[in-house]
Formats: sequence, C-alpha cells, structure tokens
Amino acid sequence: FGIHALLVVTLTLSPVTAAAQSENDVTGEDVYPPLWHLAPENLLDFPVKDNKIVISAWNYQDRLGVYKSLLSASAKYFDAFGSQNSGNILWGLPVQHGWQFRTGRLADPSGVTSCGYENGELLCQSVRSWWSCMNYYLSIIPFLGAVEAGLFGQLPYEIEILPPEEQKDDFCYSVKDCWSRMPKLMDDWKAFFEYLLSTEHKAVSSASLSSFKLDDALGLMWKAHTSSIAYALPKFQDSLKYLSDPEANFGEDWANAVDFIAATHFSTDLQTTNHFQVFLPQKMLVEGDVPPSISDFSPEQNKVLVSLRVLHKVNKLTGGLLLKLWQKAMSTEAGRKKGRELIESLTSS
Repeated sequence: FGIHALLVVTLTLSPVTAAAQSENDVTGEDVYPPLWHLAPENLLDFPVKDNKIVISAWNYQDRLGVYKSLLSASAKYFDAFGSQNSGNILWGLPVQHGWQFRTGRLADPSGVTSCGYENGELLCQSVRSWWSCMNYYLSIIPFLGAVEAGLFGQLPYEIEILPPEEQKDDFCYSVKDCWSRMPKLMDDWKAFFEYLLSTEHKAVSSASLSSFKLDDALGLMWKAHTSSIAYALPKFQDSLKYLSDPEANFGEDWANAVDFIAATHFSTDLQTTNHFQVFLPQKMLVEGDVPPSISDFSPEQNKVLVSLRVLHKVNKLTGGLLLKLWQKAMSTEAGRKKGRELIESLTSS
C-alpha cells in the first residue's frame, strides 16, 4: 500500500507542464507583492502611540509592513543564497499574501461591507475573509515570535496589534497575549528565529555564516508554518460559509497540500515562490466552476485544482495515512531532495 500511496502523491502533485512556464516570466516589480514599495520597512516606520508601536493587522499595507520588517531584519542570514535578499525563505509568506490580495481573497466575501473592494476600502482586510484570518497566523504570529526571539534587538517600545471589529477572541494582540493563549505556536516560530540568531553567534568565531544550514532552517520554518495552519483551520471553519463551495473546497485543499509540500523542506525563496504561484487560481472560484473545465483558467491551473482535490480526498479516505507515508519517505535529507526534485521536475519539460 505504501508504494501505491506514494504513486498517488506523485500523480496528484504532477499537474503542471512546460506549457505553463511561459506564464511565469516575471521580472522586476512583478515578483513583489502588490504595493510592496509602499509598505513600512522598519518597525519604527509604524505609528507610535502611548509608548507602543501600533500595527493595524486588518490593513493590507500594515500586514505587508510586518513581512517587510521580518525580511529586512533577517536579510543578513540569507546573503549566501541570493543577491538582494532574494534567497530569504521568508519570501513565501508575503508573496502568497500578495496573491490573496490581488485575487480578491482578502475582501469581505459576505458583501455586507465594502472592505477590500476597489470602490470601497481597497486596503481593508476583512475579518470575514477565511484567507485573511488564516493569514493572520502566518503573519502576526511569526512576527511576534521573531520579536520574542530578539530578531529586532531591544525595541524601545512594546508592540500592539489592533483588533478587528468582530471575532476579537479569535486572535491575540501582543507578545504576552499570544504567549498566554498559544504557547506551542509561538514557541515554534520563536525556535525558527532563534536558529537564525544562533548561527550569527557561532559565526563570530569563524568570520562567516558557514554554520547556517538551509535544510535545518527550512525544517524549522515549515514546522512553524504547518503548526499555524493546523491551529487556525478549526478556528475559522465557520468562515468558509461565506465562500462559494468551489472556493471553500479549494481553501481546504490548499491547507492540506501545504503539509505535503512542507515535508520536502521546499524552498520558499522569492524566485521559487513566484514560479509556483503561477499555477494557483488567479481569481476567486464561483458557483459553477468545476475543474478541469473552468474556462478562464489555464489547463495547468485547472489541473492543479483537480490534483489538490484528489490529494485531499485520498488523504482523508486513508485517515491521514497518505500524509504519514509521505512524511516518512521525506524523513531523510536524500528523501526530501527527491521530493523537491519531483515537484520541480513537474514544471519543466
């Protein structure tokens, strides 16, 4: 059964062909999330009130600023992996968030408010958006974990995250608040940033960051990433009701697929993330969208949707055994290399 299951994974992770490659000739500004150049780069670029740095997590630009400050503060650890911080594995988070913004996934899906719409409050992120709520746990929580780990050094002010207008209990708003509510999650993100910081201390004697091991860093980052999704998924189950059935299915399929990708320690640098994001749906799915026959999607995007659905269904039918078998196959560095090569080979000839 194990071999059969891994074959299923191979099939379901193999939807893309070289035909789609031309879609991804992204250069220059296109590789960055929308409005990236306008986002605050430094924590002290955010407003300070009552001796606190105040961040509005329900504003797209502020959330981008959180990512930008993380990338900026961690840049020196990734110098060896690409120029201009392009090899930083934290790029996957803001690039994915930019895709959510560009495709309308952060707007109010209930239509009750104008939050997130061009003719309303474009930069508003709706607390009714399943994607926006899930992303809170992949932006604010990593950020506060980094603050606690000391990535930003000794800050002159505390951090305060502004709450949304509803569902306030579903989120936490400061380092102390998050530690008391979700210690395991904060600990996973803190461990990743502490690993980066520890390589700097070791490097003082060797005059280089040679002690930095990318596979280890990716392992810690993906562990925290999947913890965030696992924690948030049951919390925002009710938010799926605002979405069309095809979009809700896609959201859950996406969350399931992350576990399979994470097991390979897949690199989430700027170029790789942009390359693979081309195969995701570039608009919200609506009722009547049935892959592989969605007319305004490319054949490759249609195939990805079908593949993610099959992967999720088979994993569910086996009670999660498929994922366990895949994780076992990916438990060595050689296995993970093969897993990554498999995913990468599927987008080339």
